[in-house]
Amino acid sequence: MTIAWQVFTPWTALTGGALIGLAAALLMSFNGRIAGISGIVAGLLQPARGEWQWRAAFVAGLIMAPLLFRLFAALPVATIDADWLTVVIAGLLVGVGTRYGSGCTSGHGVCGLSRFSLRSLVATMAFMASGFVVVYLVRHVLQHIGGVA
Repeated sequence: MTIAWQVFTPWTALTGGALIGLAAALLMSFNGRIAGISGIVAGLLQPARGEWQWRAAFVAGLIMAPLLFRLFAALPVATIDADWLTVVIAGLLVGVGTRYGSGCTSGHGVCGLSRFSLRSLVATMAFMASGFVVVYLVRHVLQHIGGVA
């Protein structure tokens, strides 16, 4: 693995992380809710009374933020080295995993860890370990077996 130091952006990463933390803290302070994306979106699919508005506003903010950012700077180029079928399957697996894990990386990793939740620590460690294992298998094992990746 090599690090592309010419595109290393610690200040924008720090700013982005601080804004995510601030948004999570504000949602918890003013609404008493965890800023877990999977739970917020799932709540839009089966909204309880009085829940739809704040969930829709949160998701709209996620969509609008990069559009507003584009007014001030160029968006980073995202390159996905996978075909659409792989991306769709990966997305479905993430969705299923968030249901089994009772939350996603934003709910457990950002909000849960900041509340010193042992359950969130275990969930985040499982997310990370699973990611490491999958990347290792795809890049090193499957590549030698069938020429994948």
